[in-house]
Amino acid sequence: MPTNVRICVCGDEGTGKSSLIAAFVKGAFTSNRIQPVLPQITIPPFRDLDKNVNTRIVDTSARPQDRNTLRKEIRLSNVILLVYSDHYSYERVALFWMPYFRSLSVNVPVVLCANKSDLLPEGSTSQVMEEEMLPVMAEFREIDACIRTSAKEDHNVIQVFYLCQRAVTHPIAPLYDHREGQLKQACADGLRRVFYLCDKDQDGYLNDDEFTAFQAKCFEKPLLIGELENIKAQVNKFVPTSTMEKGLDLPGFLQLNKMYAEKARHETIWVILRKYHYTDSLSLEDSFLHPKFDVPDYASAELSPAGYRFFMDRFLVFDKDNDGCLNDQELAALFAPTPGLPSSWVETSFPSSTVRNEAGHVTLQGWLAQWSMTTFMEPKTTLEYLAYLGFEAANSKDTTTAALKITKARKRRQRPGRVERNVVLCYVLGSSGAGKSSLLDAFLSRTHDPTYHPTIKPRRAVNSVELHGGKQCYLILEELGELEPAILENQAKLDACDLICYAYDSSDPDSFSHIVDLRKRYPQLDELPAVYTALKADRDKTMQRSELQPDAYTAELNMSAPLHVSINWNSISELFVAMAETATNPSTGFPKSEEPPQDRASLYMALGATACAAMAALLIWRRSTNSN
Repeated sequence: MPTNVRICVCGDEGTGKSSLIAAFVKGAFTSNRIQPVLPQITIPPFRDLDKNVNTRIVDTSARPQDRNTLRKEIRLSNVILLVYSDHYSYERVALFWMPYFRSLSVNVPVVLCANKSDLLPEGSTSQVMEEEMLPVMAEFREIDACIRTSAKEDHNVIQVFYLCQRAVTHPIAPLYDHREGQLKQACADGLRRVFYLCDKDQDGYLNDDEFTAFQAKCFEKPLLIGELENIKAQVNKFVPTSTMEKGLDLPGFLQLNKMYAEKARHETIWVILRKYHYTDSLSLEDSFLHPKFDVPDYASAELSPAGYRFFMDRFLVFDKDNDGCLNDQELAALFAPTPGLPSSWVETSFPSSTVRNEAGHVTLQGWLAQWSMTTFMEPKTTLEYLAYLGFEAANSKDTTTAALKITKARKRRQRPGRVERNVVLCYVLGSSGAGKSSLLDAFLSRTHDPTYHPTIKPRRAVNSVELHGGKQCYLILEELGELEPAILENQAKLDACDLICYAYDSSDPDSFSHIVDLRKRYPQLDELPAVYTALKADRDKTMQRSELQPDAYTAELNMSAPLHVSINWNSISELFVAMAETATNPSTGFPKSEEPPQDRASLYMALGATACAAMAALLIWRRSTNSN
């Protein structure tokens, strides 16, 4: 919203422009003759005007010799106050002034002012409105409002400048199409999102409690007794199909705001939209969608308890058939106030990246896992969708970042202890045909497809894993596809990774040599903890064409031998637990040839115990000597 409004006051000579300005500034009419053109006047936030807006009022002359100055001031203005006072000056509004403004290609609102209303017969205001103002407003849509004033009687003096300011701070043009008699598309879309966010139970109606909460949020005051029923009655005249017994539905809500626009109460619509973070261009504020949120090196982002609770609540509200899953229609309804599924979800063929039921619909477990992965991989996307979906922090001063948390940065290769994070990323590396894709399918409990499909672009799968002791974490498995060389050469990508899983086909003699070559080609992989696994263990095991067999190779590294698993065995879940355990306790995934640093506390305790034992022995020896 603009913080400065420049009002250019135009009109024929003698219409009372300067007297109107003087009466506004001084608060009273002056009968003394004033100069023909007043100097510019800046009014700070004043009286009934907007408390956050400074107003500059510029008086102008209609004389031909002052036309250059007039043209300059019109082009600098945010709004034009066009004043007339008699029939001649009224005729000039349509014949000269409005065409002149158009010739200058200015795109600013115009407020039409019929001044010197004290000279009109009493009770003629409505007649003037119908005969003078409405026809010219219909011809020139840039006229935002019209009003009758009298500087002499202090009639609507403050109000006319308020209308000018409002035409800039709360413009009608972006909201309402006078020609079509409808709310404009961007305005209607914004109001649909507001309705969606206020309809807490998603039954398609704002019940009395929901509408009262909406009123309190937007206008910071409760509805008076009978106001809600009055609103329903007014809406029902225009939308008779609305079932007011259940509350205000979406067509009724849009009709209510259309009525505000038609009654020149468009500031009410702006209050609503701005309360829900819409800008003057009716887009959501960038600072609202993308608040400052930086993740330090070697740390990661996760959902906080408030974030998990929000996404769980969204799932439960939209699971209309209570089958524990979101079908396509339920997902579409949930993402209605957003641009659609996040692009990264589309690229990874969601929901195939997470847990689904037999019909292919995402489960609650898969839903939370998907958002956990999104937050880990791209926290700014999660923040953006938290804003779209209406997350509200417990503390009104907090932003959507309250739904996220930063994990403690982890160490690399300096004997790291257990990492404090609940989401970990594992790259699955191995030769083509080793069974990596089938491993990801098994991780998501998918039926095995015996047809071989080479992986072209990276593919991810995320699921929860229960660690020893009962704690759960989310494990992300990523198969790199043809981008494997580019990813492994990218240090930032490796820094984001928690674990390497080296997988080979135990029935293919050439499979393990790929892992050996991979470690030689990318020595930086040794900076990451690792696990080795032999896939397809249900087939006949074969000797590997490698200098060392896998068990001997890992033994030389002082690492655990490869886990032999098959997607056809139930025991494959042990591999996923081992992955998660190693990722959360990375010291177990490094070669054990390096002696761990001595625990000084244990050393001091041992020395103390030895010293105590020596002292006790000395005392016993002395006593035995003295007794002899």
